[in-house]
Amino acid sequence: MLAERRTLSSPTVERAALVGLVTSSTRGDVDHSLDELARLADAAGATVVMRMLQDRPRPDPATFIGSGKVSALAAACAEAHVDVVIFDNELTPGQLRQLEDKVERKVIDRTQLILDIFARRARTREGKWQVELAQLKYLLPRLVGAGVALSRLGGGIGTRGPGETKLEVDRQHIRRRITKLRGDIKDLARSRRVKRSRRERSGIPQVALAGYTNAGKSTLMNALTHAGVLVEDRLFATLDPTVRRLRLPGGLTVLLADTVGFIHKLPHQLVQAFKSTLEEVREADLLLHLVDAAHPAWPEQRRVVETVLGEIGAGERPVVCVLNKIDLLDPGTPPPAADPEAVSISAHSGEGLPELLATIEARLTRGLQRIHCAFPTGRGDVLAWLRRAGRVVEEYYRDGMVTVTALVPPKVAGQLRKRLPAAGEQPC
Repeated sequence: MLAERRTLSSPTVERAALVGLVTSSTRGDVDHSLDELARLADAAGATVVMRMLQDRPRPDPATFIGSGKVSALAAACAEAHVDVVIFDNELTPGQLRQLEDKVERKVIDRTQLILDIFARRARTREGKWQVELAQLKYLLPRLVGAGVALSRLGGGIGTRGPGETKLEVDRQHIRRRITKLRGDIKDLARSRRVKRSRRERSGIPQVALAGYTNAGKSTLMNALTHAGVLVEDRLFATLDPTVRRLRLPGGLTVLLADTVGFIHKLPHQLVQAFKSTLEEVREADLLLHLVDAAHPAWPEQRRVVETVLGEIGAGERPVVCVLNKIDLLDPGTPPPAADPEAVSISAHSGEGLPELLATIEARLTRGLQRIHCAFPTGRGDVLAWLRRAGRVVEEYYRDGMVTVTALVPPKVAGQLRKRLPAAGEQPC
């Protein structure tokens, strides 16, 4: 047990104790996991004053850490004036009730903490609905017999979102609300699909940023597009997606999407609730997987992201591995050998960004030929065909003619030469 801070905190800041379980399967990464939990607690507005680890083969069915350790936890919390105890694993409803009864303090788990942070950060209507849906699905099995836990709805970490609206603790009411939220989110998802289909018809490739939370996706988005996305050195600083146009060095225009970051033990409820938002990742022509090259646990973070991408149906999308934050590596230390085709950058300093843009363009145009042709504006069928078969880079209209530069497969380039035989038309 390690006391991290002994000074009394502000009345508005909750004092938190972190609890982790060490098993044979988690022994190697428990310290990194608890460090991450501390950063999550900070993102939720708490001050971590104590940590406790329990070493046992498997979780105790009743109290997760065992009755003896619970007694020690209760005494330590009383001594450190702890307000909230945060477990690094998801607890069952029964374990939550037992722990609150014995520790006599608010107890939440990692899932509830992450949901709380999402409730804080959601800004758009859809984002708020998605978070509320995930929270209600988490709370539903924990409503019956929760006793003291329900009396504190609306106060502090773990109670934001639906708790603030003082929802009636009635399972039928919760189920009706879940049904309505699902319908509302589906309506917004349908509207997003219409907008996405318009973008697809325009022939503009779509590139999505994916990565672990705080890997630097928003910093890179701002560096490439001047999007003005919020950048903070906190977990889940960005929640709502942002899409901006980006012109590549060879003239190709793409749509770049910044989306929510992933994290170890990401709550299943959030993955399900945010599936419509994550369609920007699932439908992208190319994914940029940002990896924090300066983080000691980068291999595990990369594995977590790849697992979540598989869960949302994006596991087979073309990917460029981008090793970010190389400016934070010790002088002379090379970036990690993550991938032979990985691109090393610093989104903060701009180092490596030209190479990244060139790599994006090369991947999107791999196997395509650049063609240049002109035809009357009345030949809209040719332009539509080029957009379907390839990617229009530029088009200019002048004196009744349209001049087009496009990237197309070699077969289409040959067909185009045969399709533009008329006078005044210029084949590629």
